[in-house]
Amino acid sequence: MAQQSYTDDDAERLAELGYKQELSRSWSGFSNFAISFSIISILAGCFTTFGQAWNNGGPIAISIGWPLISAFILIIGFCMSELVSAYPTAGGIYWWAAKLGKPIHGWFTGWLNLIGLIAVTASVDYGCATFLNITIGRFSDSWAEGPLLQQTFILFAIVLVLHALINIFSHRLISILQNISVWWHVFGAAAVVLILIFGPSKHQNVGFLFEQFNNSGFGNGASGPSFWLYVLPLGFLLTQYTITGFDACAHVSEETQGAAMSAAKGLWKSIFYSAIGGWILLLAFLFAATDVDAVNKEFGFVGAIFTSSLTPGLATVIFGISTIGQFFCGMSCVTSMSRMTYAFSRDGAVPGWRLWSRVDKNRTPVNAIIAGCVVALLITIPALYAPAGTTTPVAFLAVVSIAVIGLYLAFLIPIWLRLRMGAAFKPGPWTLGAKYKVFCWIAVIEIAVISLYFIMPIVPAGVPGNKDFAWASVNYAPLAVGAVLIGIGLWWALSAKNWFTGPRRNVDDVPMDTSSPEPLV
Repeated sequence: MAQQSYTDDDAERLAELGYKQELSRSWSGFSNFAISFSIISILAGCFTTFGQAWNNGGPIAISIGWPLISAFILIIGFCMSELVSAYPTAGGIYWWAAKLGKPIHGWFTGWLNLIGLIAVTASVDYGCATFLNITIGRFSDSWAEGPLLQQTFILFAIVLVLHALINIFSHRLISILQNISVWWHVFGAAAVVLILIFGPSKHQNVGFLFEQFNNSGFGNGASGPSFWLYVLPLGFLLTQYTITGFDACAHVSEETQGAAMSAAKGLWKSIFYSAIGGWILLLAFLFAATDVDAVNKEFGFVGAIFTSSLTPGLATVIFGISTIGQFFCGMSCVTSMSRMTYAFSRDGAVPGWRLWSRVDKNRTPVNAIIAGCVVALLITIPALYAPAGTTTPVAFLAVVSIAVIGLYLAFLIPIWLRLRMGAAFKPGPWTLGAKYKVFCWIAVIEIAVISLYFIMPIVPAGVPGNKDFAWASVNYAPLAVGAVLIGIGLWWALSAKNWFTGPRRNVDDVPMDTSSPEPLV
């Protein structure tokens, strides 16, 4: 009876927001939390982008940088929790922007969110393929000696296909797998930490946590002003990328029971617990990094820590744990991305919207799943090439930057609009109360700053005019994000402004609840 009551209340609230209950509302509050926790995935981001922090700042970028940036991200999460409580729809932040502002705000937010979610899917599945490639190679010498980038890309395509199939044919299984994913991340991360505590014959001392590395190539490796103002902030990409995708709580809110409260709680809690778990995991990496030269030789790749400090068997166990965790993460990314595609298409914003907003007999947006995975594959094709002397394609870090910039700029717009609306905003049952002003301002400033940094060149060879300039070293994030902004801007000015009106109601008008809740934070 309680579940039926939830379903009825949620369907009524969704109708108030203008939509029929078309998706299956079968997810619990824990499942809602689980999808964001899985997408954040400390078994993914902490492993795949560890080298970004190692090379750009070193241990201090993690020991100090991780908790500092995590605190800012948690504030962003609080702001978004208030919004999802007020507007629990699959459109998520796009819907919030259109509701709080004008159709143009919803237009730009929706496209930024969509490209960000597709890039997250691409980067996570490529990272999963990278670790899967390494794991297979540890069991097969012939595989290990094969063409690294080509093998990784083929595995990446296979992983994408598997995630698409799981999302298409196993709607109820996805909810179960999300729950399993939470415990895999909890116990898997704990197992990795324990292995790194008891496996190595020696460890770094506490002082190592505050050492500074500048292996970026900028500033001649020195620790001067350029280190603090440019190199170290680039290292923060590790944290900013790992703790993202938490808007998934909003995108599956139409499938969640008691969404106005459970989605809001799931969103900020997924950030909070990931921040704590991720920091412990990363500190374990640093304490086990006793062979600094070995890690530097592999350009900061985290796997060098495991292979240089552990027995081959224990190193393989860690690679396996991370690979499976990344597979769970990618599965959740496809779910979130497809729901956003479905919702944005439902309101007519995506070309061919009738196709992408269609659901099958199992109430699953199959076409949206397929389309998103195809685009994710296409934008990662440059990862078939890597700069000379490296094993990590800059294209991977570029896709990571696209994901961070796209998603966080999309977060910024509704947060700014909520701040501008002030007391006129009608909150849901979870609200910041008067604290919204301070929190929203902090969120807006932090997002603006990181968005500027992450469009900058990642390596000197990616700087136009440099004598060693190479296109394979270029961070094409500004080109991709810029092209998207210019494209959707021109599209809006020349066409969309005449027909795109924001969210389209597909139910009869019903009265809105305007009661004011009590502050929860």
